[in-house]
Parts: sequence; structure tokens; C-alpha cells
Amino acid sequence: APPHHKEGHSDPHHKEDYAHPDQHGHPDQHAHQEHSHHHDLVRCSGIEFDAITLDEHGVTYFIKDDHLWKGYRGSSEFTNQTFHELHGSIDAAFRMHHKVKPEDHDRVFIFKGDHVWSFYNHTLEDGFPKLINSEFPGIPNELDAAVECPSGECKTDSVLFFKGSHVYHYDLLTHSVKEKDWPAVMNCTSAYRWLERYFCFQGTKFQRFHPVTGHVSEGYPKDVRDYFMKCPDRGHGDKTREAHFGRCSGKPFDAFTADDEGKIYAFRGDYFLRLDTKRDGYHYWSITSNWKELHDHINAVFTWDHKMYFIQGDQVYIYKSDVHYTLVEGYPKPVEEELGVKGPVDAAFLCGNSHLVHIIQGKRMFDVDMSESPRKVVKEWPLPFDHVDAAMCGAEGIQVFIGDIYYEYRSPMLLATSRMQPFPHNTRKELLGCDN
Repeated sequence: APPHHKEGHSDPHHKEDYAHPDQHGHPDQHAHQEHSHHHDLVRCSGIEFDAITLDEHGVTYFIKDDHLWKGYRGSSEFTNQTFHELHGSIDAAFRMHHKVKPEDHDRVFIFKGDHVWSFYNHTLEDGFPKLINSEFPGIPNELDAAVECPSGECKTDSVLFFKGSHVYHYDLLTHSVKEKDWPAVMNCTSAYRWLERYFCFQGTKFQRFHPVTGHVSEGYPKDVRDYFMKCPDRGHGDKTREAHFGRCSGKPFDAFTADDEGKIYAFRGDYFLRLDTKRDGYHYWSITSNWKELHDHINAVFTWDHKMYFIQGDQVYIYKSDVHYTLVEGYPKPVEEELGVKGPVDAAFLCGNSHLVHIIQGKRMFDVDMSESPRKVVKEWPLPFDHVDAAMCGAEGIQVFIGDIYYEYRSPMLLATSRMQPFPHNTRKELLGCDN
């Protein structure tokens, strides 16, 4: 948000300082080039963004005064080249997540003074702009920042609004507002959610925070220029680590799984990727950032009854898949005690609503009935492979990963009994969206 807000009622149609359009309706080219050059210099030398948000296509907008940048590199342009009805600076912006109300879902909401605009595909929605209090009752005007919080990350689809030291949690279902006392998260000049991570920007610094508790992660604040833009002689990337753990490195993955919420995870070494976030991009994160008790690589993982089972060596860790993952009390336990199979194992998967988990160990696959207690192997199958790196069951059936390729099977029985090897698929190109 701008460092200073104007007093009094704001006119949503008032045009503030911006380049005048030429006869074709486009901003003056010379003025645009001049402004772009100036703002590019400021962007890497230190800038306080008024708002940061994703749009419905996964493009990130960094907005300052009457300019915006699309993505982490490139030149700025006037905001009204993309959002034609906006003029001058804005206060806050976010991309709505509200699947119960499809007419609002994925819309970009932009706040200025006491009004709010809603855009979809850069087109202003009918009836907007509106007064903030009519669209979000109980939320103040002249906001500093705003960020969406989907169900599963917050208890229900919600929006977090920031103004000075105040944080307002707005429930989109009930329209109730709760004010949060978060001393570590205040005075956010902009806020941003990316791949389930929440960031509060304070000038050129930013913090990662928990959207339910307000807890700030260790190691913050950090400098925006090292993470959210491409600046000369700056950055946080480790090329050696990226070459090994990066999405397109071609190295084998240790495990894959899809949880009950449809989140698809790929694990390699100490890191994991989300594969269901293609629209907003990919990033590898440390496993401990989501499952703090897990260190080093894992051997297998599967999901059952809203819990994730991680097998690491001869131990199994069980995490509740709630708003955030929490280790079940009493774990880890030996794999043999929990699943009736002696660890370590190579892979594990469970399909749909089945209660059978299929555990792969060398050239054998063991079926374990999760509904029984104690659990034990109910069937053993020979496999047509000497070794399997990982396996997963989803909408496309069973995917068995060996090195940089995977094979698809329609059922566990076909995996074990088929005499013809299916067509090999390239993991990088077909599953991870890599060009190489």
C-alpha cells in the first residue's frame, strides 16, 4: 500500500497522475519508456510495493504507484494498460479463492481508498467498483495489504486484511470478521500467497508467516531483491542444489503421493515439489518446512484416512492432514509394527477409497489391509521390475517410476500380472512440464 493515504472519501473514477493516451488509446510511448526505465532502476535498488498478487493465469503482478511489473523480470508498464479502469496508485490486491461462489473465484480484487474493483481476464466485473464495506462488511477503508487464504490453509475460504498494526480475518462463508493480535505480523505494505506460503512485505524486507497463528518462520526478515526479482549480483539460488534437486534435473524421485485434498507431492532428497500447482509455478521446498520431524530423504509415502504415512528406513511417521501437517502422537514407530512389513521399502501407494496399501520391496509387492488391526500382509505379488524408485496411484491409474521414466497401469493386479511392458513415459516432459 502507499505509505500515505489521502483523507476523506475517494472517487473511484478520479484520474490521478498517469501518461495521457494517444489517439489510439494507448499510453504515450515515449513517456512509457521513460517511466519504465526509471522504475526498473528503482525496483532493484529498493522499492516498497503497494500490492502484490497473482491473477487467474498464475501471473504475479508487482504494483507500485501507477506502474506494475509482470513476473520476476522485465520492464514495468502502466497499471491501466492491464487494468484499464485503474488510475494512480492502489492500496492492496489479492486473487480470490472462493469455490462456493464461482462468480468471485479467481477474480483479482483491487482496493483503493474506500472502493474495491473486481477483474477477471483483465476485464472489470459488472457492478464494480463498489464500496469496500458493501462487499466486505466490517473491513476498514485505506487498507495496507490483503491476501487470500483458501480452506485447508485457513479453516474456511477467507481473506486476511492488514491495516497498520491490525490484522482482520474475514470469513467468506459467514462474512464474520475477527481481529488478530499478531505482534510479529503488522505494518505490512503488501502481502502475497504463493504455493501455500504467506508473505508479509515491509518495505524491501519480507517475512513468511502462518496464516492461522501469525507465527513468523525462523530466518526472517529477508531482502525482497534476493527472492522476488532478478537483480544483478543478487539472489538466493544454489546452482549445485538446483542441478540435483530441481524439477528438471532428471534425477530419480524418492516418492510420489496425492493427498485427500488433491495435492500431489514429489520427493527427492531433502526436498519436495508440488505438482498440482502448474498454473502458479513450481518450487522445491525442504521437507522439514512441511513435516518438521522428517530429516534426510524418505523411501515411500502414501495417504490413507486423511493421514500421510512416511516410510523412512525401518520407521514410519504418520501426519494428520489438517490445516497443517502434525505428527500423530507416539510416532515414529517401526514399519513392521505398524504395517506388518519389515523395512526399508522402495515404494508404496494406495488407490482411491481402497483400504489396501501396496508396498513394493525389490521384486515383490505386498498388499496390506489398513482396516485390520493388527495390520498384516494379505497378499504377495511378484513384480516385472528388479527395482522401483517410486509409485503413485491417481486419476490416470498407477504410475511406476524407474529413473527418469514411468509406466502406467490401470490396476495393481495388472501391474503384477501383465506380461507386456507398457509404453515408457518421460517424467520430466510429461509429468513435470520440462522442455529438456
